[in-house]
Amino acid sequence: MSPRAKISLSEDELILALRNREKRGAEALYTMYSSSLYGVILRIVVEETAAEDVLQETFVKIWHSFSSYSAEKGRLFTWMVNIARNLAIDKVRSKDFKNQAKNQDIENNVTFIDGQNNTVYKPELLGLRDLVQTLKPEQKAILELVYFKGYTHVEAAEELGTPLGTIKTRLRMAIQALRKNFN
Repeated sequence: MSPRAKISLSEDELILALRNREKRGAEALYTMYSSSLYGVILRIVVEETAAEDVLQETFVKIWHSFSSYSAEKGRLFTWMVNIARNLAIDKVRSKDFKNQAKNQDIENNVTFIDGQNNTVYKPELLGLRDLVQTLKPEQKAILELVYFKGYTHVEAAEELGTPLGTIKTRLRMAIQALRKNFN
């Protein structure tokens, strides 16, 4: 594919091309404004891959909602920056984004620290497995699933056929019983 010449239109020409759904309007829009909008988004989202996704969402939203743009209310760039900013804020506030950021940080830090210290998690060396054996059978089963096999509380509840609230209560009681051995 040969490199294309950058398309540049005046604001009035761009607005007309976008209103008429012309391909050159979409190309000019991206060429003229992608780096500016990406900068706005990246300042809010920080993570580059997520910022690129939001930039793509921004252009899709601009294209689909262009009929709502009114030159009397403000400049085209201001309208687009508001769309980009709002989508970036929505992304940062989303539960998925927050969870992903938390999971990656923990995963990367644990792997990094373990790599630096050549650490391997072996609960039997701490005597933890022996202490777990002293617990009630239902507490022991939950601890095995959650801490030694990596199940979530919900997965443990499904595996054991026990209500989630009961799982959490038994887990809390098991941890309190184990703490008595360390304090």
